Amino acid sequence: MSNSRLVYSTDQGRIKTSSSTASAAPSGDGIVRLHRESKGRGGKGVTLVKGLPLEEDALKTLSKKLKQLCGTGGTVKNGVIEIQGEQREKIAEWLKKEGYTVKIAGG
Repeated sequence: MSNSRLVYSTDQGRIKTSSSTASAAPSGDGIVRLHRESKGRGGKGVTLVKGLPLEEDALKTLSKKLKQLCGTGGTVKNGVIEIQGEQREKIAEWLKKEGYTVKIAGG
């Protein structure tokens, strides 16, 4: 049997061609939103940075800068930067200096 990457065929059925799944920058309204969330974290709050029009590698680089700015830990999950603690004001100020449109969302 050959390695043809055939997805579906009944003699002349539909054949899906393999396409590259390169991660494109997420599309949005261009506004970076800062949320505070503690759900599922044992009551400890984190700051979520959503809506950044960056690819995964750029998000990781930005995440590192934000963690150093806040002096705390964090991670990148599904295109969202999570920074430990209530850091929305500090992050908003820095992102505005970098040229982003920022809104503080949520309570």
